[in-house]
Amino acid sequence: MYSTAHPRDYPACNGCSLCRLVCPMWRARRDPRYSPEGIAKARQNGAAAGELGLVLDACVLCGACDPVCPEDIALSGMILDLRRELVRDLPPAVAPVAEPAPAGALLLAGADLRADPALLARVQGLLGLRVASDDGADIALALEAGGTIDPARRRRFLDMLGGRTLVVGDGLLLRWLRDKLHGARLQGLGEALGNLPALRRRVAGADFYVIEARAYHADHARLVAHYDDLRKETGCAMNLDLQRIAIPACNEAEARWMLKGRRPARIVVENPADRDILRRVADVPVLHLAELNGEPAHA
Repeated sequence: MYSTAHPRDYPACNGCSLCRLVCPMWRARRDPRYSPEGIAKARQNGAAAGELGLVLDACVLCGACDPVCPEDIALSGMILDLRRELVRDLPPAVAPVAEPAPAGALLLAGADLRADPALLARVQGLLGLRVASDDGADIALALEAGGTIDPARRRRFLDMLGGRTLVVGDGLLLRWLRDKLHGARLQGLGEALGNLPALRRRVAGADFYVIEARAYHADHARLVAHYDDLRKETGCAMNLDLQRIAIPACNEAEARWMLKGRRPARIVVENPADRDILRRVADVPVLHLAELNGEPAHA
């Protein structure tokens, strides 16, 4: 299993359909096969991973299904496990050439943040953290694609990070590290930046604040309070539904659906990839949370 946080697997699915309501692939197709419930029911009836390939690849791994499941099934873990069973021509995760990690707290930037060096520099300056030259991007890619991770590579990476304070830019890697590193203090990038008073003061009531779904759902029970406090303090709207599930900006169609009926003055995002998607569909400024440091504070 991908995670031990949810001890139950697909045989426990009772067909309640709650996971459909929060699932982007179901919303896009209105086809019950394209949902965690559909996958679980197919597995209960003997379907193999190869028969579910199109559905498994359609999943965006936002993790929204996990906190709503009344049976506490590791639904996203089920999907990741099945992806690894698919026959693919994928190279194994290979360690990059990296310097030894410096002592102390580290920022594991991730591919999306590293793709924007100016934003990465701004984040580093705000958090005051060393940037790890090995941020596990190969492991994150292997997790998402269903590739293999060399055991020696996994062990070296985890040994390097054990016992540290870590801010992790990739939500899927953060989820994996939460299951593997029990002695480390872990935060997602959005939570870490959102705890900085200088940035919180610059989130305005007219803003629409977009939570990064993967990191949020990986630690949902704890982070609900964090974002409720931020919302009450700033008055902003957020991409949360009535169950406090984050609607992901995983593609342009989903982003348009998220914004339907909203008229924000500005959109603030935690994930650089969400910023890029929302800029293509929104007619208002879209800023990463770290970019608010250069914006005037609201009254």
